[in-house]
Amino acid sequence: MTKGSSGQNGSSQDQVDHAQDVALKQAREPSSQSVTFGADKPLHLDAGLDLSPVTIAYETYGTLNEDKSNAILVCHALTGDQYANSTSPVTGKPGWWNRMIGPGKPVDTDKYFIICSNVVGGCNGSTGPASINPNSKQPYGLELPVITIRDMVRAQAMLIDHLGIDQLFCVLGGSMGGMQVIQWAAAYPERCFTAIPIAAGARHTSQNIAFHEVGRQAIMADPEWHGGRYLDQDTTPRKGLGVARMAAHVTYMSERSLQSKFGRNLQNREAKTFTFDADFQIESYLRHQGMTFVDRFDANSYLYVTRAMDYYDLAADHDGQLAKAFMNTQTRFCIVAFTTDWLFPPAESRLVVHALNAAGASVSFVEIESDKGHDAFLLDEPEMFDAIDGFLKSAHKAHGLPASGKEA
Repeated sequence: MTKGSSGQNGSSQDQVDHAQDVALKQAREPSSQSVTFGADKPLHLDAGLDLSPVTIAYETYGTLNEDKSNAILVCHALTGDQYANSTSPVTGKPGWWNRMIGPGKPVDTDKYFIICSNVVGGCNGSTGPASINPNSKQPYGLELPVITIRDMVRAQAMLIDHLGIDQLFCVLGGSMGGMQVIQWAAAYPERCFTAIPIAAGARHTSQNIAFHEVGRQAIMADPEWHGGRYLDQDTTPRKGLGVARMAAHVTYMSERSLQSKFGRNLQNREAKTFTFDADFQIESYLRHQGMTFVDRFDANSYLYVTRAMDYYDLAADHDGQLAKAFMNTQTRFCIVAFTTDWLFPPAESRLVVHALNAAGASVSFVEIESDKGHDAFLLDEPEMFDAIDGFLKSAHKAHGLPASGKEA
């Protein structure tokens, strides 16, 4: 449905239009901090091209100490953003990792200076398909080169250079953010004192690629996609993007969590309707997830970030031997996995652990019993908080950091 539609649902449509306007404005003029690198500092892409200019939008929390040794980079997941510990200007919701970041929390803002940037290819202020192409003066759309996890990390390294930080005390993140953590440790081992990849792996499996392809095809099959030029038509492929989100969201949960939360319960009715309405609670829940997602996320960005995950295969970059990616590394690792995560099952984390052991690296592995599935890293998991808190406190002492970043 294009903007300006009227009728019985006119008021609701006006709200949708407003939400999409806010999201598009944030994609091009973020409320967060941002830095733009010009032609003298292009982003070198795996696609063999240079991207310039390139903007990186980011948020910071806490205080950077005098010798800039207490910085932590938080890497967001597929549909995340830079607002890890602050209110999103698009949704108005609290930061997506408020449980992890804050005073007295595992990633303690009284001790550390936390940086979280929107990935290149995203839609919250960093250069992405909704950004204006300086050559055509129109949105990039699919004219933006395909972005990889390595490209995202290169862009983050440019930001860290801009902030004058030589070494990060820690890089951490979950899911796609965990992939970025692994890539940071492989590409810039001297710049990562510690690394904490959570619910992640060093590759995307064929099953994961398959689910992403279903989502991409749903978007591209929507008549409102217009070959990626939907912004020129003042519309968006809402139905396709909603279906993509629904399919993906199933992979973020576990069978146990779905059964305990929804079972076969009916949605606000006593009996089946014998129609194709949302009879079951799980159907209603997934439809709601799809509907709310399209108001905050750009459909083309979804294509780009899913493709980045699909392309990631760190072992393939090192002659098929994952251990080679970490040879002689001095980075300390804490790898966290969840028992019911079938998107990145513990076996994928163990492959990384085994490679690190073969490379002689310092690594701790925590497999947490949880019924929450892949999304557990975003939820209330005390064992995860305790593990990360303990690891960071030990590393804090080993690194000789002061008790508080505010002491500088």
